[in-house]
Amino acid sequence: MAITSANQLELLQTAEAVAREKQIDPGLVVEAMEESLSRAAKSRYGSEMDIRVSIDRKTGRAKFTRVRTVVAEEELENYQAEMTVETAKQYMENPQIGDTFVEEVPPVEMGRIAAQSAKQVILQKVREAERDKQYEEFKDRVGTIINVAVKREEYGNIVVDLNPGEGVLRRNEKIGRELYRPGDRIRVYIKDVRREPRGPQIFLSRTANEFMAELFKMEVPEIYEGIIEIKAVARDPGSRAKIGVISYDSSIDPVGACVGMRGSRVQAVVNELQGEKIDIIPWNEDMPTFLVNALQPAEVSKVVFDEDAERIEVVVPEEQLSLAIGRRGQNVRLASQLTGLNIDIMTEEEESARRQKEFEERTQLFVDTLDLDEFFAQLLVAEGFTNLEEVAYVELDELTVIDGVDEDTAEELQARARDFLEAKNKAALDHARELGVEDSLVEFEGLTPQMVEALAEDGVKTLEDFATCADWELAGGWTTVDGERVKDDGLLEKFDVSLEEAQTMVMTARILLGWVDPTELEGETAEDEGDENEEEATA
Repeated sequence: MAITSANQLELLQTAEAVAREKQIDPGLVVEAMEESLSRAAKSRYGSEMDIRVSIDRKTGRAKFTRVRTVVAEEELENYQAEMTVETAKQYMENPQIGDTFVEEVPPVEMGRIAAQSAKQVILQKVREAERDKQYEEFKDRVGTIINVAVKREEYGNIVVDLNPGEGVLRRNEKIGRELYRPGDRIRVYIKDVRREPRGPQIFLSRTANEFMAELFKMEVPEIYEGIIEIKAVARDPGSRAKIGVISYDSSIDPVGACVGMRGSRVQAVVNELQGEKIDIIPWNEDMPTFLVNALQPAEVSKVVFDEDAERIEVVVPEEQLSLAIGRRGQNVRLASQLTGLNIDIMTEEEESARRQKEFEERTQLFVDTLDLDEFFAQLLVAEGFTNLEEVAYVELDELTVIDGVDEDTAEELQARARDFLEAKNKAALDHARELGVEDSLVEFEGLTPQMVEALAEDGVKTLEDFATCADWELAGGWTTVDGERVKDDGLLEKFDVSLEEAQTMVMTARILLGWVDPTELEGETAEDEGDENEEEATA
């Protein structure tokens, strides 16, 4: 068919009809028509020609034009779409490289194949416009709850109607015992929106921690207004959950506000989550205190917190152990997720046995190294001494306060401790030198003879070797693998070298070797401090 005056307005009417049906911009449909007509024209005039089509948005008239670009003579490749400056002088005055010459060409006669091709182009463009519209509509709604209708189930995944488009509630994002039929209306959390070749993929969830937090925001006005904040959520979807809440208004109880009158607010959330039991816990910046709250209803006797390892030991009475652990470990697992800590639970009897073992080991250390009788060694341990270094280098007053220890006895104890340590250090250095350690590492400030020996045994024998070590290789650390924290042993970890101390030593070694410019390091430190101050000021 030809683009004649008889069907010019029909183009615009068709574009508007398609746009209304698909709820997209009519201009996008017109652009698709222009591209389809351009392709048809290229098949008629030649694919190497730059044929462009513009449709007048008011009259519907399609204008076909051929465009040629002025290029340098050595860059001329396509004679149909390009021309040199000399050739361009025949068509325009004072042509410059980059100028274009546009001339109108007769409209094409579209045969059946060309018309079908044009239709495919238009449909493709319309589909792309629909997908873009859907993506733009939902990308900003990530993190919100929507009410949707179930369309069908596919291999355990639930496909829902988003109008327009579809979303997927995957099998692992459903609460275990929930069953859905086509037409059922459910509330879901928009977890992720991704732009993919087959169209935007909208992933939904009912098991996400954020879903519960958003449900509480809908039921508790104080959370919506920011007076109360949900600081942490841990869920065993469909079974039990714990949430930590804090109030920024001292007159409002965060737990009571979330529970509501006669439990009305929390019950609304429980009903939506198919009876999932929810423990609402007051948040506390002091992690041990928060953990004690999180382990409710179990009673805790004592808590020992190791910040470096992000690990916490909890001591409970024997009769509270099963309650603290919970059915299949559920209570302690949720408390661990809520606090972000690894939790070791032990009974008072187990903790007592461990303390007794430590007492005996330290007593035996002093008996063996200081040539003391067991009673005297026990006095040292009872007074809080844990190693020889403490005995050797503390003030005399700290030893003379022990019953039966006068100044002469204290000095004798310290002399024995120092003699033993010096002999131990000499043996360590002799062994390290046998392994090939260089003096540059032995003399490096901050490394004890035992540290040098440990490094040498692992192949670190020069200052250059030491400078190439990572801080975690020296101090140790923790790595998360498949959702579980795994311990990384450090070469100097048994000497209680912290990550910060390891960083300082490695950086000092690099400066001594000339690998790092200390002035640049000072600049970076000042910049970091400035950023921190700016953040504090903003907060």
